[in-house]
Amino acid sequence: MTETPRRLHVITWGCQMNVYDSARMGDVLSTLGYAPVASPEQADLVILNTCHIRDRAAEKLFSELGRLRRLKEARAADGEPMLLAVAGCVAQAEGEEIRARAPCVDLVFGPQTYHRLPAMLEHAARAPVVETEFPAESKFDFLPEETAAPTPVSAFLTVQEGCDRFCSFCVVPYTRGAEASRPVGAVLGEARRLLARGARELTLLGQNVNAYHGAGPDGGTWGLARLLHALAELPGLLRLRYTTSHPRDMDAALIAAHAEIPALMPFLHLPVQSGSDRILAAMNRSHTGADYLRLIDRLRAARPDLALSSDFIVGYPGETEADARATLDIVEAVGFAQAFSFKYSPRPGTPAATAPGQLDESVKDARLQELQALLRRQQAAFNTASEGRVLPVLFTGPGRRPGQIGGRTPALQPVHVEAPATLIGQEVPVKILRGGATSLLGIPAETQFPTSTKEHACA
Repeated sequence: MTETPRRLHVITWGCQMNVYDSARMGDVLSTLGYAPVASPEQADLVILNTCHIRDRAAEKLFSELGRLRRLKEARAADGEPMLLAVAGCVAQAEGEEIRARAPCVDLVFGPQTYHRLPAMLEHAARAPVVETEFPAESKFDFLPEETAAPTPVSAFLTVQEGCDRFCSFCVVPYTRGAEASRPVGAVLGEARRLLARGARELTLLGQNVNAYHGAGPDGGTWGLARLLHALAELPGLLRLRYTTSHPRDMDAALIAAHAEIPALMPFLHLPVQSGSDRILAAMNRSHTGADYLRLIDRLRAARPDLALSSDFIVGYPGETEADARATLDIVEAVGFAQAFSFKYSPRPGTPAATAPGQLDESVKDARLQELQALLRRQQAAFNTASEGRVLPVLFTGPGRRPGQIGGRTPALQPVHVEAPATLIGQEVPVKILRGGATSLLGIPAETQFPTSTKEHACA
């Protein structure tokens, strides 16, 4: 008699690392017979994998838990029990409060403990479990090598976790712990498995990925540059990327890697956060605006076509109009291909949350709108400059409209093309017809322009 498969649904919020963690939770649970389903209504186990970086993370979680509680009660009334779990950084930071406010939750666990899911689920069958202590062992040493999930053309690969920088606005050191790097052999092993299953592009992940310091097979410690060189030699790899980096950890070897490794794409996400030295010092960023600009000059000397992205926080406690102007000035000086910008929002337990000089929301709103308008103009100009060029595009999946497929340029610009799905997984020369605010429209360079495409706008 065949056992009925167990059904799993994971809801993921936050960064690429949370996406990676959710996939690995699925791998762990597949050993117990769990298979993914498309909705909570179909699932025997629902996991909410949370992020604590953005504002209102806890409120968003409890709102979703209210909906799922009603679903769980309805399922129980029909004799179909459902387990409900909360994972990730909100679970790590607020585990006891989650259990107190949402007793419908059976399992709460932090981002370092999901390798223990089989044991936690066994205990949760008897009583609710809260497990948010950082374990002594590395979760990566206990994850299964094989996966039942399909491997995307562009795959994530976590190489580093945690952060030792303690920026005054950030919860990562408290929710992900101290910096820890995976051994080189483990990273290369997972990379080979991803490539064997069809990946062609790997993006290395870490909260502070350029602080990577993994144990090498030669007994020494490898930095990120050396790891990138080794990965670039793997058969089947077309493209390499890494994110997210801290300016203080961009060493000479990593800068040189951008000139030396053809597979390393000319795109770098390098958060500056503010252009004001006074605010950067208050943020404990350990760099000045001038330091950042000098670093950009060195990177562009190594790779002249390098496209840059950044993070910005506006309205940090004590920020003046002059400080806000300094941020606009550094944006003008660099010229970004894309960027992420946010109003400052207090994260409980961080020094900035209780700092004097908290600004009114209306002031933060106005400054954010001015900054975002400038960043949008820069991104649109960068995309428009691609018009008429032939760029290599790695196609990764269906496009925005029927008949289209989508991919990315080396500079990470989304591209939509009317072309057969057989090109997915291939890198193809594409003539860019139009550059929009956030994406490009093109045709394979060796084909004629399709008449219907003339009417398609790009975002």
